[in-house]
Amino acid sequence: GGSHHALADTGAGYCVFNDLAIAAIRLAEEGHRVLIVDCDVHQGDGTAALTAGHPDIATYSIHAEKNFPARKARSTLDVALPDGLGDDAYLAALEETLAPLLDAERPDVILYQAGVDPFGGDRLGRLDLSDDGLARRERLVARLVIERGLPLASTVGGGYGDDVLAIARRHVAAIITLGRAFADAALESEAFGQR
Repeated sequence: GGSHHALADTGAGYCVFNDLAIAAIRLAEEGHRVLIVDCDVHQGDGTAALTAGHPDIATYSIHAEKNFPARKARSTLDVALPDGLGDDAYLAALEETLAPLLDAERPDVILYQAGVDPFGGDRLGRLDLSDDGLARRERLVARLVIERGLPLASTVGGGYGDDVLAIARRHVAAIITLGRAFADAALESEAFGQR
């Protein structure tokens, strides 16, 4: 999943069809207000274009400014970052921009593109996150949505290089980290309710 470059009539950027946009439109048709949170190193241009103007879908993309695609679409909020940004500055930018958008848009479901290509060794990335930084990103996104009582569905994407096993480990780590954050929050809530 997470095929965020595909458009209505063509694939793009290794993406055949835009599952995020399809899911968001379906959820909106069912009466939900959706926020697509895209943390891939590349802007979610297809998702932004396919959902532009929809009253019940908002899009957020935090990405490397000088990376693919050359021509960016307009998300509800685009956070374009300079090359080489590391863990702390990236996470600060993510929290400072995503938290207010969550409060302003008031979605009732989050579709999350957990791209692993902001990793520092990624061949097509331009940012410099460590594996720990990616895990901290997942915990940050989870915390922000858990605090607001929102459900989250995640896809993973990106990851380019010769070590495909390392890329696959990053994909799995993203999902496991998110799952643990939600499981821990549920246990805390249950323990608090029993007091």
